[in-house]
Amino acid sequence: MGQQFKGQGAISNPHNPFLKRELVMEHMEGIDESPDPEVSEVQIFKEHPKKIVNKIDSPDLRLTHTINPYQGCEHGCVYCYARESHEYWGFSAGTDFERKIVVKENASELLEQTFLKKSWQAVPISIAGNTDCYQPIERKYKLTRRLLAVCLKYQNPVGLITKNSMVTRDIDLLQELAGNNLAHVYLSITSLDEALRRKLEPRTATATQKLKAIEKLTAAGIPVSIMLAPIIPAMNTHEIPAIIKAAASAGARTVGYTIVRLNGSIGQVFESWLREHFPDRANKVLSQIKAMHGGELQDKQWGRRIKGEGPYAQIIEQMVASARAQYMPNGTMPPYN
Repeated sequence: MGQQFKGQGAISNPHNPFLKRELVMEHMEGIDESPDPEVSEVQIFKEHPKKIVNKIDSPDLRLTHTINPYQGCEHGCVYCYARESHEYWGFSAGTDFERKIVVKENASELLEQTFLKKSWQAVPISIAGNTDCYQPIERKYKLTRRLLAVCLKYQNPVGLITKNSMVTRDIDLLQELAGNNLAHVYLSITSLDEALRRKLEPRTATATQKLKAIEKLTAAGIPVSIMLAPIIPAMNTHEIPAIIKAAASAGARTVGYTIVRLNGSIGQVFESWLREHFPDRANKVLSQIKAMHGGELQDKQWGRRIKGEGPYAQIIEQMVASARAQYMPNGTMPPYN
């Protein structure tokens, strides 16, 4: 394991399976520099794609179209399923995912071109179906804000999901969209335990900040709910009722959830992190994750990959349902216009 910098989630940078060659250090006592030097500063890579709206056919997702203005994510969530997609760009799913960020500078221009096509039929678009659209570099590039402005201009419904309270910066745009039933916002909350959050998702907003963001959005008339994402057995399962209660008190309308899934290299990234930070419970956590995913850490089976199966998954489902019934008995998000 190399040096772990402040705000870094992963503690390893596993080999990219799409690359034919791998640099390794055969002799630790050698005088050569490490073949994989740690990079503490974020590196930006500019990308100018030909399209920005992606059509998704997954039965696990409610919205069918997504936009991802960024690839890679500074938040450093060690469990993030999007880590695997970073390998398609020639990077690693480990520390590369957090330190090598692809920025799609022409995102808003491409979205406007999409809306101007005669073939476009207005459907809700999810901003940030893969990596977080309000990660720290959004302060500089403002790609998400520009995308929202385009949606407002053409009155196209939009949904946001984020782990960052920066979403409140765009209340002015979201309020106008929500006035015509064109906006939904979801705050993703994993834990109320600040010590756990700092290790699990080091550069996300604190739970307190997220709850304050829910209050501000709700006060502005913007429909907001939460995602318990992901639920990790033997780590944050016991917090389910408390998170839902706190979110409801802040004004969240309803709650959704996902079970952690660790496809491809993410399993290696997560296990290395888990054994470093929580060696006492590592085997228990990994065992229960496998029990919900057909005996494996990874799971690509529709339906099961999101909610899991078996006794542990049933307990989690019952806990969420019970807390939702108690604290959000009539909670729903308004239909899109």
